[in-house]
Amino acid sequence: MPSAPSHPGGAPPAPPAPPPKAASQEVLHSSALLGPRQAIEIEHNGQRYRLQSTKSGKLILTK
Repeated sequence: MPSAPSHPGGAPPAPPAPPPKAASQEVLHSSALLGPRQAIEIEHNGQRYRLQSTKSGKLILTK
């Protein structure tokens, strides 16, 4: 005698579809921005930001 399906109505529901992939973006290496410097200033929408590379190799962006 066949066993009853574990989900009402037959097969289990399909998993949700993954979100659509974002359009590929250009990747810039940090050295292209910083060059030999440890910090630079970036102006964005009239505001100045400071991008700084730490001794441990991390990036910090501050306003």
